[in-house]
Amino acid sequence: MKHLLCFFALLAGTTLWAQQPDIYDEKVTTASNIGTTLSNLGLIGNSFGGSFNVEGFPSCEYPVNSGIEHVFEGGLWLGGLINGQVAVSTGAVDDPSGYSTGRPGFEYASKTPLSERSSLFDSPFFTPQAISHQDFVSTFTDTAVVVNTGGGAIPIIDHLQPLGVQVDFTSLNWNYTFANFFVILNFKVTNISDRPIDSLYVGYWMDGVIRNVNITPPGGTAFYNKGGNGFIDTLNMGYEFDATGDIGFTDSYIGTKFLGLEYNGTYLERPDFKVRYNTWQFRNSNDPRSFFPGNDLQRYGKMRLGLNELNAWDEIQGQITTPNNRSNLVSVGPIYRMNPGDVAEVAFAIVCAKRVFDGLPAAANTPAQRENLARNAGWAQTAYDGEDANGNRQLDPGEDRDGDGRITRYILPAPPDLPGLRVEPGDHRLDVYWTDRAEASVDPISKLQDFEGYRLYKTAIGFDVQNTQDIIEALTLVAEWDIPGNGKSFDTGFEDIRLEEPVTFPGDTNVYVYRYTFEGLANGWQHVVALTAYDQGDEEQQLESLESAPLANLRRIFAGKPANEGFANGDPYVYPNPYYARADWEGSSRFEEDRKLMFANLPQRCEVRIYTVAGDLVDVFQHTEDYRGEDARWFSTYSDPETAVFSGGEHAWDLLSADNQIIARGLYLFVVIDEETGQKKRGKFVVIK
Repeated sequence: MKHLLCFFALLAGTTLWAQQPDIYDEKVTTASNIGTTLSNLGLIGNSFGGSFNVEGFPSCEYPVNSGIEHVFEGGLWLGGLINGQVAVSTGAVDDPSGYSTGRPGFEYASKTPLSERSSLFDSPFFTPQAISHQDFVSTFTDTAVVVNTGGGAIPIIDHLQPLGVQVDFTSLNWNYTFANFFVILNFKVTNISDRPIDSLYVGYWMDGVIRNVNITPPGGTAFYNKGGNGFIDTLNMGYEFDATGDIGFTDSYIGTKFLGLEYNGTYLERPDFKVRYNTWQFRNSNDPRSFFPGNDLQRYGKMRLGLNELNAWDEIQGQITTPNNRSNLVSVGPIYRMNPGDVAEVAFAIVCAKRVFDGLPAAANTPAQRENLARNAGWAQTAYDGEDANGNRQLDPGEDRDGDGRITRYILPAPPDLPGLRVEPGDHRLDVYWTDRAEASVDPISKLQDFEGYRLYKTAIGFDVQNTQDIIEALTLVAEWDIPGNGKSFDTGFEDIRLEEPVTFPGDTNVYVYRYTFEGLANGWQHVVALTAYDQGDEEQQLESLESAPLANLRRIFAGKPANEGFANGDPYVYPNPYYARADWEGSSRFEEDRKLMFANLPQRCEVRIYTVAGDLVDVFQHTEDYRGEDARWFSTYSDPETAVFSGGEHAWDLLSADNQIIARGLYLFVVIDEETGQKKRGKFVVIK
């Protein structure tokens, strides 16, 4: 986790509001199939490392672990009139380096770090106040006018007239399969000044860039100029798509969708309260219609008048679908007068989708190609509408399910709870255990106990070393079981998998009722297993059967030899032996650090020493039974050392010396020393390049 400490102070006589010390904070969404960096200033994206080149902070990666990232940066825009003068506050603007304190256009300062909440009972962040499976919450303001970076006060340039607002920010994301492709950004804007704000507009600006960063590292014009843009008025959504990028590896859309705005608790609907869309080429001021807005007056103008309101909109739509480096701004308003203490709560959704192939190139951008985008945006709107099932902005009879007299938002129908899952690897096998807790699940909408069955998935060998890694696509259904005799599914029952007696494991509080065994698996390769539970559907709500998210209940497992106590199961050995450079399981990485071979049949605790035939020590490593691949970079690139599970008797080596030098081809010797007994075993292996 990254915490960059800055201290905001006030320039004497320039504003009426005091600003607390600012703590810049970023976290990454992990519940859904979008992995993106969010900040406590309401920003999305990490500007591809432009500001903070820190591994593990993706810039709207979808699907997760694919390397396909979608956003340079995005931020909240607010603009209004203070005593008749234009005042605009922006969280982020076009800037090659991304977020940077003190630069023009980066004008918010946080009052709190980014805290995490979860509605999942088994999450360490569970709280009844949580809305989604992973909420991020913070508060920021636009009232600071200088930033103190440790070297003195630096003015936030061109922002000497703040609006005087506080923003309570909440991001939401879910792991449901029907809702894991969007992140909702909810902003509660309060006028904390002592004077009104007139003609207020609210927008979200985002610079979309869709590229596979595993294939094309970020940098240069050629990286950024491959996006086409558009706006779907029926969905209130601007979008960008990969028009001519990493063909065959991206094929993505990303949308910025306006969901709704409530002013002092009432949904605003007036003929002049509209959603507006603008797009412009990065830093280009030459286009008379799509010019880059370089000052507050121009930014306010963009929020007030959209390209979608111009008579030439059809012509403009055709122009902006051509590949270029553009941003999107979706804005809404006006709120005529926002008095001191008034509150405007607005929500946007960041929606990702894969292109539907219709035989035409991506640049065609046909409605058929956007079908997934439109469907995914619809689910984001459903989440926002909550109890307002028909989306008419009012409570109709039967919709007020919690009886509080108002629309409760962000309610989704839910599949059954996740079964408790444990996978025990063995020699060429995996034993999959799970609990029966999903069977008591109650749907939050229907209030029915509607569990129907389980589905078990596994990846094929080698899925993880392709050019992109999409676990959802790679998982294949192995088997499913459901309640017998109700005519809802296959009526298979659970007797084939039910244990005669439930089992437990040391240090694990779960009681496991079911088991399924995979046999004949390749050792040393990564196998991903996922278990889901699904319900019976809801005919009254016209809702199909819902299934819990495979991503939320999966395990990365490496079958292999168990710990070899006292070398009772034979001598340790290495595989593959001989090792050939760029072995099949190493994938497409160009980096020598992403190589690996496996030491197998190791004791529970031991030391492994590797030598040349001349007796020179090459490397030494310690092995323990709970090893997870943390000392070989292959697992950071293609797996997850925090969650990967090994069999206890295997350990990967990255073929680098203790000084991180690439080893030469030839014969190598190794010694394994059992730390329990002091007993030694020797072996050898060959490296061929």
